[in-house]
Amino acid sequence: MRMSPASLPRRATAEFTGTAALVAVIVGSGIRADSLSQDVGVRLLANAAASALGLGLLIALLAPLSGAHFNPVVTLSEWWARRRERGGREVLAYVAAQVSGAVAGALLAEAMFGRAPGSWSTEPRAALHLLLGEAVATAGLVLVVQGLRHIGRPQLAPVAVAGYIGAAIWFTSSGSFANPAATVGRSLTDSFTGIAPASVPAYAAAQLLGMLLGMGLAGVLYGTERAAAEPKAAPARRTG
Repeated sequence: MRMSPASLPRRATAEFTGTAALVAVIVGSGIRADSLSQDVGVRLLANAAASALGLGLLIALLAPLSGAHFNPVVTLSEWWARRRERGGREVLAYVAAQVSGAVAGALLAEAMFGRAPGSWSTEPRAALHLLLGEAVATAGLVLVVQGLRHIGRPQLAPVAVAGYIGAAIWFTSSGSFANPAATVGRSLTDSFTGIAPASVPAYAAAQLLGMLLGMGLAGVLYGTERAAAEPKAAPARRTG
């Protein structure tokens, strides 16, 4: 049975809930990993696995309601690709829900582990090689999302997007935040997954650059939305 389209307030609530849960998973698993092991590799493996599993489940659960963006770069890239169908009001509602959800999720994770909520991270992440890694991570994420839509297989998003993020946490130097909202939230935890507030603007800029690169690459690989949507005209029959 197909669900009827959700109203904008319900979709924004789904984005808030999903982003809050995602950041709680990321931060909470990082805090747990910190307490269980001093081995950085073990902590990264635990955090990557929990983040990928949590993201996949949240996408599967909430995609029918809001599209399960949980990320301003996904919202902005989707809006640009389908701007004739979506208005700026939806973008503003989604981004506001994502940022506030990310903050709520980080504070919730801190509280669950008996830590004082609202402690700023002291982990600087503004080195140039980290920003390059963050741009690459975000470009890949946008390419995966746009590519699934272009080939008509958005139902694969729970596995494909989660799998990509889990891999990118390992293969990028930045740890693949790839999400401006989550980056803001993660500045509120002084733990394994945190980022110093002073590094947030640079990370967000790298993520926006990565979004543009991902959209450009998707356009090169799959063509424009209009070209993809319009069937080729049948050749005219000769009548004489």
